[in-house]
Parts: sequence; structure tokens; C-alpha cells
Amino acid sequence: MRTSSLLCASALILAACGSNDETAPPPAEAVATNSVAPGPTPTMGTPAAPTDALGYIAKAGAGDMWEIESSKALLAKSKNEAVRKFAEMMIDQHGKSTAKIEAAAAGANIAMPAPTLDAAQRTMLDEIKQADTPDIDALYVRHQRAAHEAALALHKGYGESGDTESLKTAANEIVPVIEAHRAELDKLDARNDDQP
Repeated sequence: MRTSSLLCASALILAACGSNDETAPPPAEAVATNSVAPGPTPTMGTPAAPTDALGYIAKAGAGDMWEIESSKALLAKSKNEAVRKFAEMMIDQHGKSTAKIEAAAAGANIAMPAPTLDAAQRTMLDEIKQADTPDIDALYVRHQRAAHEAALALHKGYGESGDTESLKTAANEIVPVIEAHRAELDKLDARNDDQP
């Protein structure tokens, strides 16, 4: 029994170190496992973007609704002018992206369902609403970053692989807006780093 355990352990060590056969592909499980960078799980999940119109519309609508509602909650408490300005931009521009998706859906004769926040979005919104005034800015910016990562994955994914041309066009037009929001979040982080 001990000899077989030692042989198994030796085989595992040799396998981990690699072999001289460089042409042999790694097992499929290793490729899938190693393709994901390690790190903390994002607050808002980023599963594969839906390629069906209704799935995309539902997620995009919920994302825009979260951006607008969380920004209104921030404006009710924050005194930080830079963060308040960002929140006002979120309300304006996410309202515009909702209108763009509504127009694209109407052009494809697709009825827009009412947006519904998922569990992670509800949790993040509640955290912002319940935050103390001194803590709200950092919390809001952190949640905005997670939301924009998820939104970027959603719109890019649908823009590349979606099933409805008018919605794909809308998604591709929204991507640079989200990227601009991420750049603004970087500026807010830089301002916070400069403060004592």
C-alpha cells in the first residue's frame, strides 16, 4: 500500500513538472482551468453574455436601472462633487442607452419587458442606500466598477454574437460609452488615492 502511494505521488509530481514531450497538448480540463486568471470573485457576476434578444434586453435593462437607481441613492447622501458629477452622468447616459435599446427592440418588433434587478444588483443597491455618508463614495465607486465590468461583457458579447442586428448595432454603440465610464472611474480612484 505504501509503495503504491509513493508511486502515485511520484507520478503526480512528474506530471506537474511537465514532460519532455512538448507536442502533447494539455488535458482539456487543464486548459479550461488555467484560462481563468485567479483573483477575487466580482461582486456582480459576469457570466457569458446572452446571445438571444430577450436575454440581452433583460440584462441590459436591469443594468441601466441599477446604474440609475444607485446614482440617485448616491446623490441623496454624497457631498463629493466629483462623485456626484459622475452619478449625474450615469443617470443621463444610462437613460440614453435604455432608449437606444428600446428603439432597437421596437425596430425588430420585440416587446420590451420591464427590467428586474438580479439578487447581486439588489444587494449592491441596498448597500449604497444604507451606507453612512462618509462611506458612500468609496462603496458607490467600487460597485460602479463591478457593474461596468459586467455591462462591458454583456454589450461586447451581444454585439459580437447576438441574434438580432438592430440590437447588435445598439450594443456596439453602447460599448464605447461604457469604456468612457470606466475611464472616469479610474480618474475618481486616482483622486481618492491623492487624498490623505
